[in-house]
Amino acid sequence: MSIGNIIVTDERGTRVIILRRPGKKNAITQDMYREMSRAIDTAQNNPDIRCMIITGGSGVFTAGDDIEDFLKADAARPETLSDGAKFLYSLALNVKPIIAAVDGASIGMGTVMLFHCDYVLASTAATFSAPYIHLGLVPVGAASLLMPKTMGYQRAFAMLVMGRSFTAAEAQAAGLVNTVVSPGHTEIEARKVARDICRLPADAVAASRKLLRAAPEELTRRIDQEAHLFSERLKSDDAVAAFKAFANRKKR
Repeated sequence: MSIGNIIVTDERGTRVIILRRPGKKNAITQDMYREMSRAIDTAQNNPDIRCMIITGGSGVFTAGDDIEDFLKADAARPETLSDGAKFLYSLALNVKPIIAAVDGASIGMGTVMLFHCDYVLASTAATFSAPYIHLGLVPVGAASLLMPKTMGYQRAFAMLVMGRSFTAAEAQAAGLVNTVVSPGHTEIEARKVARDICRLPADAVAASRKLLRAAPEELTRRIDQEAHLFSERLKSDDAVAAFKAFANRKKR
């Protein structure tokens, strides 16, 4: 099923969620967040869906938020939970294994969402960054909780506070990526992992996964805390200047 720039298919117990906006490097709009949330939420009580795959296809995972779309949405609903935040809640409350297949750039939310996934495959061409600091902003999506736990404090500092980018090999060494494969092969390999998971006892997988992961309420509490600080930072001189510079570049 194709809805806008998100394609959702169910195949042999696996729901595959594909970001498909190649002209914009899969930059995520509010509509795309809504569709991804719906795909995750509707899988929760569906016994036929044993796991999920999130991918952007060959060449790029996602450039993160579509900044122009984000600014329009932020101006339209300053007091309501954003579609991006709802998507993060869907990830935090999800009980099914999620596999990510990353081929190419994974920026901002593209990297943040990976810390909510259970198995990450990357191509040798993949890069990972969460450069919110360059916009005068703070991390989102419980990244400040999950990233140090996964990668260690120093690596998390380099990515979140210094805005450093990681290669696939660096991300694997840091514990973010399970397997590195050749470009163009991430989705194929992700489907193999999904088949392995689907062969396992579903209840035991669910129980074991729950034991391994942070409690959903801990994740949502940190998501809310970060969102509050993020909203405050949006009004800061640094953020206003960064977004003004972005708008000026668009006009050229």
